[in-house]
Amino acid sequence: MGSGSSSNNTLVVPQANQALEQLKYEIAQELGIQIPQDGYYGNYATRDTGAIGGHITRRLVEIAEQSIAGQFGGQSR
Repeated sequence: MGSGSSSNNTLVVPQANQALEQLKYEIAQELGIQIPQDGYYGNYATRDTGAIGGHITRRLVEIAEQSIAGQFGGQSR
């Protein structure tokens, strides 16, 4: 990896950032994990932050599956 802290993670839909942040807080609350107010996760176990990310991914996949099923009328091929 290169030096510096430049991020290549640009959102296709910038408004999605707020929705993802809200989802992160909701999932953390469901898991009983307190999100740090200052945004520093250095004192958190990898297991906790990974659990939040994993649940976010599962939730996004569920949303996408529901959206696709709705577009095709729920019919399977």
